[in-house]
Amino acid sequence: MGWWSNLEFESPWFFLLLVIIPFMIWWHFRNFESSAANINLPNVDAIDGVKSIKSKIYKWLPLLRWLATAAFIVALARPQLVLKEEEVKAEGIDIVLVMDLSSSMLSRDFNPDRLSVSKEVAKQFVDKRQYDRIGLAVFAGESFTQCPLTSDHKILKEFLDQLQCGLLEDGTAIGMGLAAAVNRLKESESKSKVVILLTDGVNNAGYIKPMQAAEIAEQIDVKVYTIGVGTMGEAIAPIQRRSDGTYVFGRSRVEIDEELLTEIARLTGGRYYRATNQAALEEIYNQIDQLEKTEIEVNVLTRYKNEFRIFLSIGLILLCLEWILRYLYLRVVP
Repeated sequence: MGWWSNLEFESPWFFLLLVIIPFMIWWHFRNFESSAANINLPNVDAIDGVKSIKSKIYKWLPLLRWLATAAFIVALARPQLVLKEEEVKAEGIDIVLVMDLSSSMLSRDFNPDRLSVSKEVAKQFVDKRQYDRIGLAVFAGESFTQCPLTSDHKILKEFLDQLQCGLLEDGTAIGMGLAAAVNRLKESESKSKVVILLTDGVNNAGYIKPMQAAEIAEQIDVKVYTIGVGTMGEAIAPIQRRSDGTYVFGRSRVEIDEELLTEIARLTGGRYYRATNQAALEEIYNQIDQLEKTEIEVNVLTRYKNEFRIFLSIGLILLCLEWILRYLYLRVVP
């Protein structure tokens, strides 16, 4: 399928000659009975219904000639294999995803929960950024870099899959998470550096204040897009953790510091978004994808390789096969 899909024809008008084949078929069946040899027998009951293998093969011999004719016509159309080489010069963007891992990310106002949906939508975003280096930082009551900037997006998505609440001390250290991302971007030589910070709470932990981290980001030209995840009002969320590590769920008010997230985005030249469901979150990532376009220059070199010899050879082989079968193996006495 791949080889045939890359085939083009230099002289496709030769395909008009294919109308010869239906005429050959008609001519064959028109003259078949008149050219067949007859044997006069007083009674044919003894051989009625008896057909040898040779007689069955002989019946299909004309098919080889018709296929050979078709192969010769394709050869006349000058099939060419198109070989394309792309030279891609891409000026990528360095992006760090910052993901909240506080226990509230297990809230069930998203299906099945906020964290699971956030991971899947983030992976979809990563798939679109073919030429960018992307890193991953996480935070709860503390923060760390889960994956440094990398162009190996398969590894990055594996790290996203591994994220789960409870890995860090609980809390919401937005400043720490943003600082971890900015620290990864400070040595970047990319012309465009972006942080996408996703959280569902209010900063209540960490020794670095969110606006302090935002000011550092602004100084080194890092643009921060902030996303608040959670429905309006109340949601079923973890309200307590048992000694075995499992969570007790109950109704809890959704509290997101939208004023803070808006100010972080404004200071750094980014934008604040609110996602109240999965569709909204997907649309937010689509908008960011459109806003932060990677500059790509693609030079395409096209070469052609003549393939008519293949079809010419097929036609000759079919004709030789017909001749061998007709005049040697299936030879008939006139």
